[in-house]
Amino acid sequence: MLDAIVQIDERQDIPARDKLYLVGSFIIDSYRHEPELMKVIIVEVTRAANTFGRLHLDKITEAYGLIADIVEKARQDGSFKADISAEFAAMCFYGAIEQLLSAWIFDIRPQTDEEFERAKSLVVEAICGGLEIPEPGLSRLSA
Repeated sequence: MLDAIVQIDERQDIPARDKLYLVGSFIIDSYRHEPELMKVIIVEVTRAANTFGRLHLDKITEAYGLIADIVEKARQDGSFKADISAEFAAMCFYGAIEQLLSAWIFDIRPQTDEEFERAKSLVVEAICGGLEIPEPGLSRLSA
């Protein structure tokens, strides 16, 4: 996952929103194709405060940092709001995806191809919609 985020962020030809969509897609598709592995990552690594979870805390922190880098560049170029820290945005983004995965793991949300594809867009819209500076005279609903 860390390598995927780095490769996505290296692309200069796409905006931050699209980079976050690609990161979210990678994580969601990873669950879709390897649900058992992702269950271990979500349940044992990110949710467990035991030794196993703590052992991997540096990788989780690195993932937050890489996502924050994407957000920070967008803050610097003026496409994301400057008053929301990149670190906070990264935690919200990653946390939203983690909650989606948890909902699928515990059969709270349907696990269909349509649901997976829809979730990719919704998580990005939920986070980026709160980060982006709206264009003057345009409401988010009319866009």
